[in-house]
Amino acid sequence: MQKSNAIDILQKYWGYEAFRPMQEDIIESVHSGSDTLALLPTGGGKSICFQVPALMSEGLCLVISPLIALMKDQVEQLKKRNIPAAAIYSGMTYREIDILLDNAAHGAYKFLYISPERLKTELFAERVKKMNLNLLAIDEAHCISQWGYDFRPPYLEISNFREVYPDLTCIALTATATEEVKIDIQDKLNFNKANVFQKSFARDNLSYSVRNVDNKESKLFEILSKIPGSSVVYARNRRRTKEIAQSLQKNGFAADYYHAGLSQADRNVKQDAWLNNRTRIIVATNAFGMGIDKADVRTVIHWELPDNLESYYQEAGRAGRDEKPAYAVALFHKQDFKEMEERFELAHPDLEFLKKLYQSLANYFKIAIGSGEMQNYTFEILDFCQHYQYEVYKVFNALKILEEEGFIQLNEQFYRPSALHINMDYKDLYAYEIANAKFEKLIKTVLRIYGGELYQQVIFINELQVAKMAEMSPYEVVKQLNYLNKEGVVDYTPKSDSPQLTFLQARLDANKLPINKKRLEERKQSKWAKLMAVKNYTENELVCRTLKLLQYFGEYNDQNCGVCDVCLSKKKDKVQNSNLENLVIQLLENGEMTIDQIAENIKDHSKEEVISIIRLLDDEGKLRISKYGTVTL
Repeated sequence: MQKSNAIDILQKYWGYEAFRPMQEDIIESVHSGSDTLALLPTGGGKSICFQVPALMSEGLCLVISPLIALMKDQVEQLKKRNIPAAAIYSGMTYREIDILLDNAAHGAYKFLYISPERLKTELFAERVKKMNLNLLAIDEAHCISQWGYDFRPPYLEISNFREVYPDLTCIALTATATEEVKIDIQDKLNFNKANVFQKSFARDNLSYSVRNVDNKESKLFEILSKIPGSSVVYARNRRRTKEIAQSLQKNGFAADYYHAGLSQADRNVKQDAWLNNRTRIIVATNAFGMGIDKADVRTVIHWELPDNLESYYQEAGRAGRDEKPAYAVALFHKQDFKEMEERFELAHPDLEFLKKLYQSLANYFKIAIGSGEMQNYTFEILDFCQHYQYEVYKVFNALKILEEEGFIQLNEQFYRPSALHINMDYKDLYAYEIANAKFEKLIKTVLRIYGGELYQQVIFINELQVAKMAEMSPYEVVKQLNYLNKEGVVDYTPKSDSPQLTFLQARLDANKLPINKKRLEERKQSKWAKLMAVKNYTENELVCRTLKLLQYFGEYNDQNCGVCDVCLSKKKDKVQNSNLENLVIQLLENGEMTIDQIAENIKDHSKEEVISIIRLLDDEGKLRISKYGTVTL
């Protein structure tokens, strides 16, 4: 690899003078054509590890990602750096996808982001043959392993894709993976040989703590009062995020709440206020944080713990990305695990309920057997549950299982701006304007704002901006665009801000739904083991928290972090023991005493503590206990 080439690209597009630790080694491995698995902690700069080598070669980098929010964020970040990029995700129309793939085949983009489900569609399979691919990047690569915490069967399609393109170099990236998952990722992706780059999971600047408390609210206030700076408080459900935020506000904290049920406009306002420090504390579900780059978060506080240590590590790791001291605190109540175990059972409904739910979805959306593949439907879960008299929490978790099995995809955070594409060439459109003068103002305005790209690709538009510049009402703009869409002059898709459910494959007969019952049971057992690992981590009072996390991820170290609650408690105990030793020795310098006399003369320690220290000093030969129970130096 030409070192200067990689550095030049880094400086040109990102403005950085040097790579972070391990980034350059990963880039060299990828650029040399080696399949590479890169494990970097949250905030460790994973995206640069595939973006730089892709920019070093001619052609298109195909990026597989499971999360629409991450796709959109990375595409926007690349565009800001004048790097052409695009993404295909559920909610786009067939025509929009068709145009975008056509542009990709003609070299319009350097990066194309897609979900793994897209790989097996006929349209993509045909168009990708015309693309000059230079790299295959797999983001959130742990999703390919059924032993991972977020297994997604569509990721298994990647190995089939690699068989068709065996010479295409592959880089797989993730922030968290156990030893078992690392081996599984490389096996499932058909790596030529094992090749793993792993940065230590240890974070020297991050202090992990678990607080076993009866009153979480008062402990939360105490932590936020003691530690200044930006904070994220994670809660399990939407209602609780609002309740905690309101309680914080009443007690003088600048706080707000965030969850996937809010409108996109509300989410943007809340997120922007927090990013720019107008809001100090954001109370959120785990919908918050992915793709958000804020380096100066001082505390991440978990009101409730997630169901696995992978999620906890990722969420806690959003604190202290600026390498300055930061704190990850988990609040824990003895009742928590009883509730978690109850939720665990609800989260794993039986096979019959899964079939019944699948049939209900087909009925709800009126999808015939054999149809509906890759079709998107607006999905309001409350309305659906009321219609069929289902319990919401059970349905939500059953939907996640159907998603894991590759039948559907549920996107709660879907927001899609209005999209426009002109179907005519310049001359035909001009002729249409002459013949239909009432549309002239609108057509000229959208061309003035969005330019000639409207002829080549689908462009996201803002009807309010168009209305203002055209001196028309927003209602009239939308009305005219809908008419032009019906006439075939343009492709116009109005904005959407509702949850979307996608049928990833043609609708099946619910009674013959090919769900692997054995795999379901294995996944349940695996998730139970992960829940027990969280319990073990929480109840641990002896082993350094960082070492406990490192052991879970297969990284063995004997160097205590020195800053977690366990390490600090041991330091405190050591100091207290040292002080107590000195007090006992000082008393005995005046002559022999009984144990009771020594205990009476030491007011700040219990008799049990005094006896324990006397025994320790006796073992070390620093004092002698006579057969009459008197103690001398």
